[in-house]
Amino acid sequence: MNKYSNKIAITTGDPNGIGAEITIKALNLLNLPPKDIVIISNSKVLNTYGSLENSYELIELDYPEKIVPGEVSASAGAFSYRLLEKACEIKPRFIVTAPTSKEAMNLAGYNYSGQTEVLEKLLAHDAQRAEMLFVSKDFRVLLLTRHIPLNQVSGVLTKEYIIEKTERLRSYFQNKLFIKKPSFAMCGLNPHAGECGLIGTEEMRTILPALEALRTRGINITNPLSADALFAAGVQKYLNNEKMPYDCYIACYHDQGLIPIKSAAGSRTVNMTIGLDIIRTSPSHGTAFDIAGKNIANPDSMIEAIKYCMY
Repeated sequence: MNKYSNKIAITTGDPNGIGAEITIKALNLLNLPPKDIVIISNSKVLNTYGSLENSYELIELDYPEKIVPGEVSASAGAFSYRLLEKACEIKPRFIVTAPTSKEAMNLAGYNYSGQTEVLEKLLAHDAQRAEMLFVSKDFRVLLLTRHIPLNQVSGVLTKEYIIEKTERLRSYFQNKLFIKKPSFAMCGLNPHAGECGLIGTEEMRTILPALEALRTRGINITNPLSADALFAAGVQKYLNNEKMPYDCYIACYHDQGLIPIKSAAGSRTVNMTIGLDIIRTSPSHGTAFDIAGKNIANPDSMIEAIKYCMY
């Protein structure tokens, strides 16, 4: 145990984006006890975008550069990375991350496709891998592939890859949500889930054998289903506040999973990193450089990200 073991650590992301603004707005609206929160940022950055109403502990990292809302810079990218480093170093109960810029972090020499990959680098041990899960209430979507070009998805989705990711998802449900036998719905990669090989063979050649192997391991998972019909039914249940048909939907690629949950849940969607010792949550949007510094950023997704850590 350390002094941060029961705290929620919040990083404010890119100093030229909306991260500090939505952090301040979210904390002011939630009015959480200061003992529960530690902010990892810089006082100049925070003061540029607003004022906190409670006296939360601040772990301050140096940022001598000028803050230029909307600017993509290597210095801002390096600061964003250092925030994540510090969050992982103090080992809190949860990490909540405001948005960072992939471009800025890459300019600084940190060649990652997102914060999920950075957290995996900093926290993973004993063959752990980070997974990206999007959540709004009991509507959950796991992305099998994340920030890769669409023309590479088919090559990544091997039988072993699907099995490993689904096993990690089951572990999260059993160990963190205490759902002994969760139900998973598997999206087909192709339209109509391949139509028995008429519109692509990945379902029959790779995905179905993986699912059959998973079922032998006791995992409750469907065959590959047509993603449009599958999500249409789930979204309708969500909008009607009815029980979701499955505990989690497994999407083959980024947009396949994110379009339905973001369309249904909007700013209530939370981006989660699972599979590591510390769960990380984040707003489901980016740095919004176009509105940075204008005090018009919506904090709702940041509020939901913080609230998730309070349950």
